[in-house]
Amino acid sequence: MRVLRLTLVALAAGVALAQPARAGLFEDDEARKAILELRGKVQANEDLANKRAEQLNTLIQDQIQPLRRSVLDLNAQIDALRAEIAKLRGTNEQLARDLADTQRKLTDQAQSVDARLKPLEPQRVSLDGREFQVGPEERSQYDAAIGLVRRGDFAEAVAALNAFLKRYTASGYTDSVRFWLGNAQYGKRDYKDAIATFKAFIAGNPDHPRAAEALLALANCQIELKDNKSARRSLEDLIKAYPGTEAAQAGKERLAALK
Repeated sequence: MRVLRLTLVALAAGVALAQPARAGLFEDDEARKAILELRGKVQANEDLANKRAEQLNTLIQDQIQPLRRSVLDLNAQIDALRAEIAKLRGTNEQLARDLADTQRKLTDQAQSVDARLKPLEPQRVSLDGREFQVGPEERSQYDAAIGLVRRGDFAEAVAALNAFLKRYTASGYTDSVRFWLGNAQYGKRDYKDAIATFKAFIAGNPDHPRAAEALLALANCQIELKDNKSARRSLEDLIKAYPGTEAAQAGKERLAALK
């Protein structure tokens, strides 16, 4: 009995010891199952995330490709515009050089034309207290005729001065030409022609700066012709009309010599 009791106790103890071990086994299975389920969910989430990432990447690539092509096209257009701008800049620089060359040529031509036309333009001269304009040829002919008078070529001077009066009837040189014509005729000893020239000069220009000289020259012509009476009258008119002049002083001396 004692043995049976001991045996039952031992069996009871064995059963008691066996129950916790079986409970641990059940708990490990459930944990393993939970881990496997969790791993499955994680893997599913990873697969889903990868799939969405691929879809997003594909979508991005689909959107980026047109943009990339647009950027490439835009860069190509920019390069083309830069090349065109460089070409236009070169063209503009060439045009600027051509324009500068043209302007220089026009300036040179204008200066050349001015140089050619300048001798043909009217020139302003001052003579015997008067200012007037004359043409280049007119001035040249006058200077040449006066040069003949000064050199003593009186015959040629008379011809040149008469030709001037016929050609330039309204010239500002006319009065001066008549005065020097009278002197050239006097030098040529054409006293009658000189008297007529000096009388016309004095009558037309009594206030001319050379009127006193003309009147003295008139008297000299009359003296050369032995017309002392007319010479005396001319000298008296000179002294009376133009007192204080060198011609009047010379006239006084000449008048004294006639008495």
